[in-house]
Amino acid sequence: MAMVIQQQQQQQQRESSSGSINKHQLDNGKYVRYTAEQVEALERVYSECPKPSSLRRQQLIRECPILSNIEPKQIKVWFQNRRCREKQRKEASRLQTVNRKLTAMNKLLMEENDRLQKQVSQLVCENGYMKQQLRTAPATTDASCDSVVTTPQHSLRDANNPAGLLSIAEETLAEFLSKATGTAVDWVQMPGMKPGPDSVGIFAISQSCSGVAARACGLVSLEPTKIAEILKDRPSWFRDCRSLEVFTMFPAGNAGTIELLYTQAYAPTTLAPARDFWTLRYTTTLDNGSLVVCERSLSGSGAGPNPASAAQFVRAEMLPSGCLIRPCDGGGSIIHIVDHLNLEAWSVPEVLRPLYESSKVVAQRMTIAALRYVRQIAQETSGEVVYGLGRQPAVLRTFSQRLSRGFNDAVNGFNDDGWSLMTCDGAEDVIIAVNSTKSLSTASNPTNSLAFLGGILCAKASMLLQNVPPALLVRFLREHRSEWADFNVDAYSAASLKAGSYAYPGMRPTRFTGSQIIMPLGHTIEHEELLEVIRLEGHSLAQEDAFVSRDIHLLQICSGVDENAVGACSELVFAPIDEMFPDDGPLLPSGFRIIPLDSKTPDTPDTLTAHRTLDLTSSLEVGPATNPAAGDSSSCHHTRSVLTIAFQFPFESNLQDNVATMARQYVRSVISSVQRVAMAICPSGLSPTLGPKLSPGSPEALTLAHWICQSYSYHLGAELLRSDSVGGDSVLKNLWQHSDAILCCSLKSMPVFIFANQAGLDMLETTLVALQDITLDKIFDESGRKALCADFAKLMQQGFTYLPAGICMSTMGRHVSYEQAVAWKVLAPEDNTVHCLAFSFINWSFV
Repeated sequence: MAMVIQQQQQQQQRESSSGSINKHQLDNGKYVRYTAEQVEALERVYSECPKPSSLRRQQLIRECPILSNIEPKQIKVWFQNRRCREKQRKEASRLQTVNRKLTAMNKLLMEENDRLQKQVSQLVCENGYMKQQLRTAPATTDASCDSVVTTPQHSLRDANNPAGLLSIAEETLAEFLSKATGTAVDWVQMPGMKPGPDSVGIFAISQSCSGVAARACGLVSLEPTKIAEILKDRPSWFRDCRSLEVFTMFPAGNAGTIELLYTQAYAPTTLAPARDFWTLRYTTTLDNGSLVVCERSLSGSGAGPNPASAAQFVRAEMLPSGCLIRPCDGGGSIIHIVDHLNLEAWSVPEVLRPLYESSKVVAQRMTIAALRYVRQIAQETSGEVVYGLGRQPAVLRTFSQRLSRGFNDAVNGFNDDGWSLMTCDGAEDVIIAVNSTKSLSTASNPTNSLAFLGGILCAKASMLLQNVPPALLVRFLREHRSEWADFNVDAYSAASLKAGSYAYPGMRPTRFTGSQIIMPLGHTIEHEELLEVIRLEGHSLAQEDAFVSRDIHLLQICSGVDENAVGACSELVFAPIDEMFPDDGPLLPSGFRIIPLDSKTPDTPDTLTAHRTLDLTSSLEVGPATNPAAGDSSSCHHTRSVLTIAFQFPFESNLQDNVATMARQYVRSVISSVQRVAMAICPSGLSPTLGPKLSPGSPEALTLAHWICQSYSYHLGAELLRSDSVGGDSVLKNLWQHSDAILCCSLKSMPVFIFANQAGLDMLETTLVALQDITLDKIFDESGRKALCADFAKLMQQGFTYLPAGICMSTMGRHVSYEQAVAWKVLAPEDNTVHCLAFSFINWSFV
């Protein structure tokens, strides 16, 4: 009996233990089956709050009767599992996307490998053929044996009828495909842009071909028709495109079209004319389903709708170019873009020709920009891009385009836009243009205009920079606005753009703290362009307005801040905006553009770090030592760039002359500040207190300054400087600041300049480093060279000579007039030998 009772107790203990276990399992959320209604209720809560708190879970049980039989801990476990599943799903989706991208990139690389193998085979055949020709050349005089590499000349087609245009279109298609996927162009990898899974695409530039060419290949998550639509709208992504007009369009085979286009492109600087193109564009579908949009220039007439406006342009040539778009398995497209141009470099000053002969520049401004823009649209469409201040991506893109277009309009100043130059005496370094017809209204809101304004005035100038990294200079200008800007001028522009504000309230007594707050709005996928709002803090000095904010708001784009982007243009463009920042508010852009002329090679050691402290006080400190941040000038890369500055100001009709005077003085002060900044951040920069730095082997600057003044007094019997300014170290300072342009050149078979004071550098529009690349004969015109040759014997015999009034040439191609020039021998007192020749150009001015 006792045994039976013991067995019953053990059985009860086992049942109790089993019940405890089952309860524990239920408490941990195991073996719980949720109904469809319960899952739906939980999913609704998850969409609002993926990680609810304990109170929120208890509230959920109370509010949803269908969840009343579930413990809070079980609901907690459900949300944990749901978050885990969501994370796994996103990771799987990401891995699938990466896999598709890698597969497509692998396909592109395999095709590129095949193309390179074909190119190698072709070069081997050509090499063998040329060797055979060399061996057989003495034995034959047959002139019919042309090289196999000779490109057949295009037969002339009649471009005035559809049949002739179709023939040209088919020929253009064949040539374009041979460049995009074949070996018609010897492509080399774009410096500094290696392909990889995280890169935008594969980029290449032409090597030793006619014109300049660039190619881009990449994967885009858009359908081919959408990509073609985007790329055909060239003004939306090509910032240098002023207008594109379709003159004629008719259908072709394979559901294709043929169009005749007239395109106008802005000039990037005030020193060169703009370009235009008269082209045929052919859109068709290939047998493999690929979509092609190809284009080429047409010869003959077709100047556009207004021959008078076309006269301001230089007709450039577009060789067969375009895009090949192939659909991918699983969605998206593989895109090949080719741009091949002849920009007629002969039409610009010699110093600017590298800009028009560089495939790197075409790659950055057109080819890479096109692929980046398509990628940007694709990411915005997929929702991957999030912008600030609640703005839609399309609105922010429109702001960037309007800023860029307004700045380009100001730099170019086309007559058909209403721009005209103000009369000047020819000696002005700052160009003043006026537009009395320009409207600041927007197309979406014509009523939002400033009808009271007399017009818009633009002050603009261009200058040559030497050894100043464009990206570094733009970053400094962006981050240290107080070093170059006058906030009261910003206040004037901001107040002028408020409709009806005749009193210009922004010009009331205001104190600006000098601080600026940068509020980012958005950026492109590789951060090559930033869109932001700048707030300049100001406080009223008037007692009655003590509590009124005088802050200024600017809308700004900054691009080209990557020092490793070869051939990239750096820009800082801004415009005052209302603090309410309406989408259709008027914009009047001003800013800076820095264009590299001689890009550094990849093998050149970069002596600048990307994070160098941009501080002027240390580099412009008064003292005898050179700039410690400059480094060794012999180890820096010698590059040149062109800086273009354009500032726009609204004005009332009765204040035009006053505003013009203010604008000219302001831009000159900005130029002076930029030169000071450039000297501070230049790798081979000079301390302004030292003046010039001479070439190796020449005497110290102070010594040469004494020699110049002593030789002038010895030969001409007069003093070059005032008697009270030739003592001690002040002679160099006063010679450096002399109003006449004083230059020294070596006495060699090919004389080159070794020294110039500030006026001399301004006259030649160059820098001290670049001065040593300028020969004496390059600055004189034909009559000047004849006068110098005629008097050279006299100069060497009596030690000096006077040259009559004439014309010389700056390095930027501008003519400079002078009333008289004096030349004399500079003697070294130790051995009385001739060290160099000195020239003084008196009362010089730009023509």
